[in-house]
Amino acid sequence: MIAWGVGFGILVVAELATGTFYLLMLALGCAAGAIAAGIGLTLPLQVAFGALVGVGATVAWHLKRRSEPRSQPAQSNPDVVLDIGQQLHVTAWAGDGSARVNYRGASWSARYAGSGTPAPGEYRISAVQGSVLHLVPVDPH
Repeated sequence: MIAWGVGFGILVVAELATGTFYLLMLALGCAAGAIAAGIGLTLPLQVAFGALVGVGATVAWHLKRRSEPRSQPAQSNPDVVLDIGQQLHVTAWAGDGSARVNYRGASWSARYAGSGTPAPGEYRISAVQGSVLHLVPVDPH
């Protein structure tokens, strides 16, 4: 039973060091092996029980993660870049679809990310790539 506890501890420490959540699922397998040892099962049954729980938890976690939608790239994810979704006014566009805009008290480079030809007016930040704001027209609805 002590060996199962040591294995559990090693896997939890490894997970904390690497951030690999799958190691916690394997640690659950070690905990299941320790429970099996605690109720008096033989070593082969302990290993089988621990393996079933560890592999089962790993497969379940993998399937759960696979079914979730992928997150947006960091440059266009409003959870990462708080400027996304903010509105600003563009006074003039250059012929190549770029502009200089004032935003948060500073001058920024901007690039048109919508369809068609850009015109002066209100725009929404759709992504930030480095120090360039990607802008789309504000939906009038």
